[in-house]
Amino acid sequence: MSKAKGLEGKTVVLGVTGGIAAYKAADVASKLTQLGACVPTVMTSHATRFVAPLTFRALTGQRAETDLFAAEDRFEIGHIGLAERADLVLVAPATANVLAKTAAGIADDLLTTTVCATKAPVVFAPAMNPRMWENPITRRNVALLRELGYRFIDPEKGRMACGTEGWGRLASPQRIVDTVVELLCRKQDLAGLRVLVTAGPTREPLDPVRFLSNRSSGRMGCALGSAAAARGAMVTLVAGPLSLTPPPGVETVSVLTTAEMHEAVIHRADEQDILICAAAPCDFRATQVAEQKLKKGSPGADTILLAPTVDILRELGARKRSQVLIGFAAETENVLANAATKLREKNLDLNVVNDVTQPDAGFEVETNRVTLLSPDGRTESVDLMGKRELADVILDRALQIRQSRGQ
Repeated sequence: MSKAKGLEGKTVVLGVTGGIAAYKAADVASKLTQLGACVPTVMTSHATRFVAPLTFRALTGQRAETDLFAAEDRFEIGHIGLAERADLVLVAPATANVLAKTAAGIADDLLTTTVCATKAPVVFAPAMNPRMWENPITRRNVALLRELGYRFIDPEKGRMACGTEGWGRLASPQRIVDTVVELLCRKQDLAGLRVLVTAGPTREPLDPVRFLSNRSSGRMGCALGSAAAARGAMVTLVAGPLSLTPPPGVETVSVLTTAEMHEAVIHRADEQDILICAAAPCDFRATQVAEQKLKKGSPGADTILLAPTVDILRELGARKRSQVLIGFAAETENVLANAATKLREKNLDLNVVNDVTQPDAGFEVETNRVTLLSPDGRTESVDLMGKRELADVILDRALQIRQSRGQ
């Protein structure tokens, strides 16, 4: 299956500020260009200390501007020309300094004057030391900018270049690109529909400190929730423990165990138009949860008896009426055969199957390659792509199923 570029004819002005995360902006510029966007780059003087302007020119084919008074065209005032051309201005990374200057209305270089002059949406992807991100002045500036209509791709939690752990790491390049695509290519073909998505793992306790779980991060489910909301749906995300922040614009119901996920989903299922079960709930639970931490060598510690958990997808398939029901199958062997059995036994309208032994697909990565299985035996291979991009493919198929039923 070939991928449409999607951003042809769009101009994304990329602002790069001075921080170690500036090198990741090169990946963002490359990905946006590959999607068909025109990506002129504006760099602060500090940004050029981390990445050379030539890097962005080579990746985008566009001049990387650094000087407020050095417009390439003598009849064009640099920041005004960029501001008027932009369909969207993306600042990645955005330092505490550029956030503070924008919040205060300071326009003293090419980037801040472009941000000040544009009428296009402006998106900040902050990156800074966790103490700077948590500083009350930074929090105030971010809150003010949000109130004024500026958009944010919040930083992630992780290890900083300085060795500090915490919130402040630049969002992944794929997440940044997915957000740009969402903002510039929004279609409202799910307006008025109710969509429920499950995401992430569940945890089944063994004792007060240990549990059974799996490697699911919840990225695919969150991508589906974000994509459905962007297309106008009223979205409920039923999520186990996630390794990322739930997307904005959706109702998030947090659960822990498979039983809790079952209760949350079944309680809401009848009112939904589309149900997408992207979560990886545990298949087994301990028959008895120890009241105290199990110690090595203690009686019974070497044997844990397991029982099956409730099968959420099977129950949804048995009770569905007119809803579109989509499942996921994460397989390690006999991939298509196992997925076809699941499709049939659980009465699915579509099964999204992938081989999770592949390093660039499945759990804990930002990309996926899948095969879509239909009840009539049709299979459709979907090439490697970002999970946010794949989410739109899956939603397109859900709409096609509804249309085939005259809904």
